[in-house]
Amino acid sequence: MKTFKPYTPNQIYLLPPNMNDGLPEGHMAPFISDVVDHLDLELIYASYAEGGDRGQPPYHPAMWMRDRR
Repeated sequence: MKTFKPYTPNQIYLLPPNMNDGLPEGHMAPFISDVVDHLDLELIYASYAEGGDRGQPPYHPAMWMRDRR
């Protein structure tokens, strides 16, 4: 079964900064991030289990939900 590329939304990088850095007080992004953490993504995981082990590891499905702007 394929594994996903590492997904660590709270990891601090030199560039780019943490997801929450620079957001104004009350911004919706942290709320949406918390909602995504509670979504049931099992159907998406199952579709990757059927895909075999070819190619690069995919990005974690939660990343798709969080990066919509």
